[in-house]
Amino acid sequence: MIVKMKFLSITGPKEDIGRVTEKYLSKYEIHLENALSELKEVKNLMPYIQINPYKEKLKLAEEYTAMLPEKSRTAGRTMSLEDSIRCIDEIEHTLAELREERSRLEARRNKCRELLVKIEPFQDIPFNLTALLDFKYIRFRFGKIPKEYFEKFKNYIYDNASTIFYKCHSDDQFIWGIYFAPREDLNKIDAVYASMHFERIFLPNEYEGTPEEAYQKLSREIEELDQKISACDGRLESSLVSRGESLVGARDELASMSRNFDVRKLAACTNSDSETFYILCGWMAEKDARAFQKEVEGDKDLFCYVEDDNSNVLSQPPTKLKNPKIFRPFEMFIKMYGLPAYNELDPTVFVAITYSFIFGIMFGDVGQGACLVLGGFLIYALKKVPLGAILGTAGISSVIWGFIDNSFFGFEGFFPYEALLHPKDDMITLPIVGSINIVFVLAIAFGMFMILFTMILNIINSVKCKDKENTWFSQNSVTGFVFYGSLVVMIFLVMGKSNRLATVLPVLIALIVIGLVIIMLKEMLGRIASRKKPAIQDGKVMYFVQAFFETFETALSFLSNTLSFVRIGAFAVSHVAMMEVVMMLAGAENGGSPNMIVVVIGNAFVALMEGLIVAIQVLRLEYYEMFSRFYKGNGREFKPFLKKSK
Repeated sequence: MIVKMKFLSITGPKEDIGRVTEKYLSKYEIHLENALSELKEVKNLMPYIQINPYKEKLKLAEEYTAMLPEKSRTAGRTMSLEDSIRCIDEIEHTLAELREERSRLEARRNKCRELLVKIEPFQDIPFNLTALLDFKYIRFRFGKIPKEYFEKFKNYIYDNASTIFYKCHSDDQFIWGIYFAPREDLNKIDAVYASMHFERIFLPNEYEGTPEEAYQKLSREIEELDQKISACDGRLESSLVSRGESLVGARDELASMSRNFDVRKLAACTNSDSETFYILCGWMAEKDARAFQKEVEGDKDLFCYVEDDNSNVLSQPPTKLKNPKIFRPFEMFIKMYGLPAYNELDPTVFVAITYSFIFGIMFGDVGQGACLVLGGFLIYALKKVPLGAILGTAGISSVIWGFIDNSFFGFEGFFPYEALLHPKDDMITLPIVGSINIVFVLAIAFGMFMILFTMILNIINSVKCKDKENTWFSQNSVTGFVFYGSLVVMIFLVMGKSNRLATVLPVLIALIVIGLVIIMLKEMLGRIASRKKPAIQDGKVMYFVQAFFETFETALSFLSNTLSFVRIGAFAVSHVAMMEVVMMLAGAENGGSPNMIVVVIGNAFVALMEGLIVAIQVLRLEYYEMFSRFYKGNGREFKPFLKKSK
């Protein structure tokens, strides 16, 4: 069902809005509207502009809370605003010191890694790097040269050049090393090596000992820095965890205060030279609105007006669903299609009953249904997933229909009584049609009943919306109900070989023809009933041509919608047939002893595959064959702006 809503206008002195929000509004769920949009016709209104003072602290609190272990992010203790701000400031100071220390350590580690990468290829040089700098007449260059050019250099130039190249390291592409040259020939030698694509590497003056000794020292220093950074991270985490409850409580308090303060974003202010007042507009459940109005009636600085007629309000009332607990998981299907508008019927209970009923028919088995019940409700209990409760409820229906069909994990006739229905074998002979499976006949009959019932729901919705065309003249209106109902009665009389057929047949045919004519003229009749002019728009000829083809399409849609329910019987039969195949593979036909491993695997396969398909097909019937006749789903969700406090 849809909770009845009331529209409230709340006003008071501008500086008093914080007190009102914290003292009164925070106790109730209110869906706030933009007051400037709701009061378009009121002049001299301006937005309430003020910077949120809690925003930055809340951002820090959320950042620090996200650093906590996941299990520690929800349990918090009650904190005052002052304590919350103090807690965040203390944590910020502590973390700032630890982060500064960590930053210094990381900077040194990055520097060491950079030095390590540069010296790594030159570890084979057996010279003290500091001693190289003392050479007076010889100069050197560190670098790398492509292998192909090094071979050319060695074969054609090296023997005739006044240089020595000391090879240190190589890979598939390059050779790393150091070359020496006399000081007076250095420029010429540099040019020769440059022509061979020698890439110089500059080593900073920060190494001690040989390259290998420098490399080992840097490696040890990096390892020590890693340990110090890990210890710093540990102190940071333990500092947060030790204050976890306070931190979470501070976050919740700041979030509440920030949210309360943000009420100002949707408020309007009067433009006055003497005293400025705020105005808040929003929706409350009728019960909450009465309690709120009673609570504030003694407050001299607060005035609250409750609108009795929602048609006087510019915005559409939001939709808040409230259904019995057993039906509440099925609200998921409603929200997937679209929430009902405020003046629409809530189809949650309808979906819960019909979905479970149809699922049970199509998937009737006591054992498999019991597995769905246990698995579905277990998932719902552990994870609170609505789909789990839906499967559990549908499984109950499967168990009931399994007893009707006398089927237990595919063993037909398992229980000591005769099945009330054999989906695969029970046949019936009908005029014109001949011999047909009785399950298909029952499925069609059930579909006819559901189409007529959804038409009644559409009529109720249309009356509530004051839509005369869809109440009286459309294919799902009173006219459509009479047309299709007459057709159903005629089919039942023909199939049942009733003696009254000859008497009532002319009346039924007349009702069918008249119904089709009215459906064809629905738009014109609707405009006449609503006193709109002209009755026919865009030309009479085009109107009647279009109306004729639309009526022909409507008649075909009635036929296709009715036949669509055959799938209920088809899946009931296919379920039995698939389990017969499983039993045959297990060797259980003709009373043989079954292979239980095959039985278990077969049941699991059928339950998973067919269960999924049946679940989707039933939902398709709900959406396309039933919802499309009476339900629009163009409502908007009730979203409380404030978190309700105790």
